[in-house]
Amino acid sequence: MTEKMSIRMSGLGGQGVVTAAHILGMAAYKDDLQVTVNPFFGAEKRLAPAESYVRIAQEPIYERGEILYPSLIMVFHPHVITMGKSYTMPFFDGLEAGGTIIINSASALDLSEEERDNLAKLDAQVHYVPASEVAMGVSGTHLSTNIAMLGALYRIQQRPSLDALESAMVERFGGSKFVASGSTAALDDAVKEKFAKVSQMIEKNLEVIEKAGESMFQQTH
Repeated sequence: MTEKMSIRMSGLGGQGVVTAAHILGMAAYKDDLQVTVNPFFGAEKRLAPAESYVRIAQEPIYERGEILYPSLIMVFHPHVITMGKSYTMPFFDGLEAGGTIIINSASALDLSEEERDNLAKLDAQVHYVPASEVAMGVSGTHLSTNIAMLGALYRIQQRPSLDALESAMVERFGGSKFVASGSTAALDDAVKEKFAKVSQMIEKNLEVIEKAGESMFQQTH
């Protein structure tokens, strides 16, 4: 992992963007890293834009709130880009030079020439991962899409560690009292209902993480 990461997660309501940020933050903390997590969403409804911001560093973090200049952007749904369902436009706005973008899509998106030129000027590393397909294929539910996205992040950064991610998932789904919002809590419950035991869900999620990493591909400008 680089000395620090500033991650902007952009997705749609119901995809677990807030949950993914919380799991990532807990995992980083378990790896003895400094972390701040800030969710941001408007109306709590399915398919409405949702964002979360995660800062991870080895030194104390004094910044809070929205990340304007991320080093890494995670796009949880193609509609964030193709239909402008985002609080940040264009989707790569503020990305640091040499930054990384991870997009949930089974194929490279048909970006405009202007978008491709701007990404090339930034020397952005654009990675695609079929997160929704991996989630459905491995765990039998699209509700694990957010875990697949964390798998793609892990494949690139190798931090937080896999052990820390597993521990964070156990804590999140295995009885933690954390509630980010009413809809997020309902989403967590829906995920749990898909499995007879939390341990089985965690095992499937680890498979999702591994498969997502294996399924990534990179787009050249």
